[in-house]
Amino acid sequence: FECMYVVCNGQVEQQMRPFSLYSAIAFVVCWTLFVLLMCYLISSRDTSLTNEEAISKIEAKIDNFDARNIRVLEQIRDELKVIENVVLDTNGAVRHGDQPRAVGTERPLLPARVQHPAPVIPVLVMACNRPSYTQRALDSLLKHRPSPRLFPVYVSQDCGHQPTADVISKYGSQITHMKQPNQSGFGLTGKKKAQEGYYKISRHYRWALGQVFSHNYSSVIVTEDDIEVAPDFFSYFSSLWPLLASDSSLLCVSAWNDNGKESRIDIKGNDLLYRSDFFPGLGWMMTRDLWSELLPKWPDSFWDDWMREPDQRKGRACIRPEVSRTSTFGEQGVSHGQFFKDHLRYIVMNKDPVDFEKLDLSYLQEDQYQKVFVEHVLSLPVLTTEEVFSNKRTELKEVQVHYLSGKDFTAVAKQLKIMSDLKAGMPRTAYKGIVSFIFNGRRVHLTKYPQWTGYL
Repeated sequence: FECMYVVCNGQVEQQMRPFSLYSAIAFVVCWTLFVLLMCYLISSRDTSLTNEEAISKIEAKIDNFDARNIRVLEQIRDELKVIENVVLDTNGAVRHGDQPRAVGTERPLLPARVQHPAPVIPVLVMACNRPSYTQRALDSLLKHRPSPRLFPVYVSQDCGHQPTADVISKYGSQITHMKQPNQSGFGLTGKKKAQEGYYKISRHYRWALGQVFSHNYSSVIVTEDDIEVAPDFFSYFSSLWPLLASDSSLLCVSAWNDNGKESRIDIKGNDLLYRSDFFPGLGWMMTRDLWSELLPKWPDSFWDDWMREPDQRKGRACIRPEVSRTSTFGEQGVSHGQFFKDHLRYIVMNKDPVDFEKLDLSYLQEDQYQKVFVEHVLSLPVLTTEEVFSNKRTELKEVQVHYLSGKDFTAVAKQLKIMSDLKAGMPRTAYKGIVSFIFNGRRVHLTKYPQWTGYL
């Protein structure tokens, strides 16, 4: 199949050898099969049979031969369809939009996009000493994993906890079990002694990521032993991998929406994706290049907050969904359930799968997103916090609300019941200072006034 695709001026041109070549090849193959079939039938004839009996037997062999070859041809056809879909998707248009839509509106159709060969993306599961949690997390991953070859699962275990190791070992060849060898303490004293768990977690992440990337993977999806995944978790990450690999303005892809409570999202807009300056974690993908950049300065503790600092982020954003593709059940752990009872357990995970492979995701590129999202938001009518809270001006289905400072944002966020804390000066889910969510059935964007000039 000598087929070549050339991308020129944004248009995909398909160049193929003349069809007559394939016709000639097909003729030769069919003729060869026919000759082999005749030789086989003649050589296997039983001379004790009458002509009529011999003919009946030959006809039966022909039927069996045809059935076997039909199955072979069907397998070849299926393989060709896979190859065709990997090389190029040329069918029609897809459903996705010019801008994040207000509730109840439809996206216009966009042209289909070039399909990239499916990469092998390992999934790294961080585990320690919670055997029932680990089993629940692995059951979820393996239930929805479409291909063991494309998504090998590595479970990295810290703590040396034998009951957890026993649970992991039950999965056999479905996963690869890695054990963090360094179980020494840190010699911490005073207030830092109470934070030793965070030091161990950071050390474990450094070791586990190093182990996975030693296999020369180009990227990795990172989850933990208290995370379940949505049915379209793998489609989500594999579809966004080309964008992450090619867009230097991106830091990661995350499956998590920090403000993903049912009352704060458009549950029907489960194909909506956003750029976010805030590193969300809780099921995320990074590249090998980013790991090479971070490894020499990896922190001793609190690695996730460290990822949000300007020196690591360097102005780069993450992709995050409207509706989360992960759910956490980790009430017990080093953080002692921080935010879990009041917030994390209410985050909704997507149940209705989206085939992201069929969506045009180019609107998430930095230059396009500035136009279709940022400029759109800043052009919206402005309401006060009180007007939104009291459900005034209901004819306006999408609005912006101004905040003046980080302190002001915290007050507004608390009133509208979204996450109000700041990390490195950033609100959760923010992009260029914009935080988007649903309140009383309308799309609300909190925006920095008079203009966003950066965080901190």
